[in-house]
Amino acid sequence: MTSFIAHTTIDCHDAYALSEWWKQLLGYVDLDDEPNTSGDEECMIRDPETGHRLLFIEVPDAELPAKRIHFDLRPRAGTQAAEIERLLGLGAVQVADQRGIAGPGSGWVVLADPEGNQFCVLLSVEEREAYLAAR
Repeated sequence: MTSFIAHTTIDCHDAYALSEWWKQLLGYVDLDDEPNTSGDEECMIRDPETGHRLLFIEVPDAELPAKRIHFDLRPRAGTQAAEIERLLGLGAVQVADQRGIAGPGSGWVVLADPEGNQFCVLLSVEEREAYLAAR
């Protein structure tokens, strides 16, 4: 089992404004089913050719953290829990558990690599589809 980078996440103060700026710079577009609007605290854009995604998330800190960009990983197969166990076995360290913050079957777990670089592990594609279907 392995993971893939679902998107790159960027902490910021104004998710909408920054996503609009990067859209102009890169030629990215809003997601078809989730267009961004002013005031959104999370804004995702994608490359219309490759599908690469950038997610801008507002953080309340007056000063942005030093590590503002991180990967969000999604298991290719299996479950989020199984992938977290595998990554911990490879030497990752758990930093925070944010599962269930938006209800059952949602959220992520923050891990760090051996040098302290943080990344998040999301639900697998199958888990995400089941969660969305149940809403």
